[in-house]
Amino acid sequence: MDKLVAEFTSADHLRRHVDFLYRHGSMYLVRNRNLLFHGCVPLNEDGTFTSVNCLGTWRSGRDYLDFCDEIARRAWRMRDADALDWMWYLWIGMKSPASGRLVKTFERAYIDDPASWVEPMDPYFELTRDERACDAIMAEFGLAPGEGHIINGHTPVHAAEGEQPIRANGRLLVIDGGFCSAYHPKTGIAGYTLISSSRGCRLKAHQAFESVDAVLARNADIVSETDRFDVAESRRMVGDTDTGVQIREQIRDLHQLLDAYRTGVLEERR
Repeated sequence: MDKLVAEFTSADHLRRHVDFLYRHGSMYLVRNRNLLFHGCVPLNEDGTFTSVNCLGTWRSGRDYLDFCDEIARRAWRMRDADALDWMWYLWIGMKSPASGRLVKTFERAYIDDPASWVEPMDPYFELTRDERACDAIMAEFGLAPGEGHIINGHTPVHAAEGEQPIRANGRLLVIDGGFCSAYHPKTGIAGYTLISSSRGCRLKAHQAFESVDAVLARNADIVSETDRFDVAESRRMVGDTDTGVQIREQIRDLHQLLDAYRTGVLEERR
């Protein structure tokens, strides 16, 4: 066990990968009028945001996810006991935004009774099949309901049983779908890819890998089904995106800098 721990804690490649996640990742992302996160925003049965005790302060909704983001970074930087305990909870906790279910890994490993394997889910996963719950979540994160999408992972879509990845009249998109081979018998597919372009969005469902022979004979792992939605009435250009906003801000700053040189507020360095 000591050898295994040492291999993880001293692995330079692993450290660089995790450091990359902390530098570029976040608990959620608001981008181009869309809200992206992995698991859920914990909800009560009545659709209100669940309050969670966060080291003595009760938080809910966006405030709770901000706390989770902060405590995860603290665990990586400081490694104090409270932050490390929270990292464990974020992985498997019922009210964790990264989990949202009561994980039964122990029961699956040691108990033969499948009834003990059932993992209760946060009400979020059922309530967000309705537009009203999705609109409330979008508003909580400062987004106009109906203009963008909640883009969600963590939830394998049972496509073989007719379940759809586009829910709540297009408000929510599930782009997990079961990429892991262990889910293929249940989902019937190998996950989804969301493609956003100037003309709208497409959600492609991928077929599971069968065999090398099937790939060579039928392109079995390449063929995919496409759902088109959110078709743009006119093409969306860079100027319509968050990147466009940033570019306009940079242009404004450059104009102000140029004016400062021209008026003598700043002297040119020679």
